[in-house]
Amino acid sequence: MGKLTTHVLDSMTGRPGRGMRLVLYRLEGADRTRLADVRTNEDGRLDQPLLEGSAMGRGTYEIVFQVGLYFKLLGVDLPNPPFLDEVPIRFGIEDPGAHYHVPLLVSPFAYSTYRGS
Repeated sequence: MGKLTTHVLDSMTGRPGRGMRLVLYRLEGADRTRLADVRTNEDGRLDQPLLEGSAMGRGTYEIVFQVGLYFKLLGVDLPNPPFLDEVPIRFGIEDPGAHYHVPLLVSPFAYSTYRGS
């Protein structure tokens, strides 16, 4: 059964990015449909997959991580406006039966991602 998961690692503190808000969208042409609006748990992960089973479909998706708000709530002295505010990660799902994991490693000034397992 396919699923889409994520987690956030705060590279500034070296800890899980707990409490970060993220929004998942499905993109079809000019249409952008919100599928989930969640926050990471204490481990920087979600309690449930963003998508799984029949909700998984072939197509283009985007997770928007609310990085600026996360660091602001931590009390980090950010520039105004912050260098990184919303970080969108756009990716494709070719095989709805596979596990897609889209992690985010982030600081106030840099981020990276990859297709994890």
